[in-house]
Amino acid sequence: MLKMDPRIRRLAQQTIRYSLNVKPGTNVVISGGEEAREFILELYKEVILRGAYPIVNIRLNGMNDFYYKHANKEQLKKFPELQMHQIENSRYYIGINTSGNTRELSNVDPKKLIARQKVTRPIGDYIVNRHDKIKRVTIGFPCAALAQDAEMSLNEYENFVFSACLIDWKKFGKKLEKIKKIFENGRKVHLIGDGVDLKFSIKDKNCVADKGNENMPGGEVFMAPVRESLEGWIRFDYPRIVNGNQISGVELKFENGKVIEFKAEKGEEFLKELLNTDNNAKFIGEFGVGCNPMIKKYTNDLLFDEKMDGTIHLALGMAYKQNGGGNDSAIHVDIVKNMKKAKIILDDKIIQDNGEWKI
Repeated sequence: MLKMDPRIRRLAQQTIRYSLNVKPGTNVVISGGEEAREFILELYKEVILRGAYPIVNIRLNGMNDFYYKHANKEQLKKFPELQMHQIENSRYYIGINTSGNTRELSNVDPKKLIARQKVTRPIGDYIVNRHDKIKRVTIGFPCAALAQDAEMSLNEYENFVFSACLIDWKKFGKKLEKIKKIFENGRKVHLIGDGVDLKFSIKDKNCVADKGNENMPGGEVFMAPVRESLEGWIRFDYPRIVNGNQISGVELKFENGKVIEFKAEKGEEFLKELLNTDNNAKFIGEFGVGCNPMIKKYTNDLLFDEKMDGTIHLALGMAYKQNGGGNDSAIHVDIVKNMKKAKIILDDKIIQDNGEWKI
C-alpha cells in the first residue's frame, strides 16, 4: 500500500483548524468527489478530533452525465429539500473541487443545465451568503483530470496545488488587508491597457480579502462594482470552463453597467445562454484582483486562476452580500484577464502597472 502524501493531512488540518476553526458539537458537511477519497478521510478524522459531527457526501463519476440525460421534467424541477435541510442544520460546509472528467457535461443541452441551476440556486445562495448561519470553504485538491486541464503531470500538479494552499496565511493575509483597505477607500476604478478600457465605481462597496478562509487557495481581493456604473470594454485572455463548456476569447462591451455587445472565439452560443439566464446576468457582480504569488500559471480551474498574481477577473451575475450585494442572479461566472500589459488606476492614481503593485 502506498504511503499517503503527508501534505494531504496538513491540508486537512489547515482546513479544519484555520479556514473553518470548527467548534465542538457542530455539524460539518464534507462534499467531494471520489478522486478526493484520501483527503475526505483526513477531513473526517480532523472533524472527529475536534468533537464535531461529520456528514459526508461523495459524488461518483458518471452521476451528473446520467442525471442530465435521463432525468424527466419533474426530476429536473424538483427542489432537493433534504439537501437543503442538511445544509440549514449544519454550521460548516466543505466543498472539495475535483473532477473525474471536466468535460462530462459538454454535450448536455445548456438550457437543461441553466434550468436546474435556477432550481437549486437557494442552496448555493445559502452556503455563500448566509455567513450568520454557515461557514464554508471551497478547497482545491489535485486529481488527474485537473492536472490534464492544467497541462501538467499529476506529480507537477500536486506540487502546484499544495504550494498554493500550504502557505503562511496569517503573514500573507496582512498584505491582502493592505490592498483591501486601498480599494475600500477608493471610488473610481479604471482598467486600461492591452485588451481593456473599462471604468466603474466601487464607492461605498465592501472589499473582501480572501485569506484562505472561504477559498483554499485564497489570495485575492474582491468587491462588487456599483451595478450601473460600468462603461467601456474588455477582452479576456483566458478561457473558462462552465458546466463542461469552454468559452474563450470573450469580449464584452458595457453601457450603464450592462453588457450590450458580446463575442467569443469559442462557445459564443453558450455565452449567450449564460447572459440570457435572467434579467441580471448581463450585469457584473464581482471585480477581483489576483494576488497569490504561488500561482504563476493558468490551469483552467477558476479556484486557482482567479487568484493568479497579475490578473483581474469579472463575474457575470450575482454580487455577494458580503460585498454589499446589488445584483441578484442565478449565475456567477468569473472570467480572468491578464494585466501584465495594463494598469489598474484608482481615483486617477496608478496602483498597479503591468501586474506590479505601486502601493
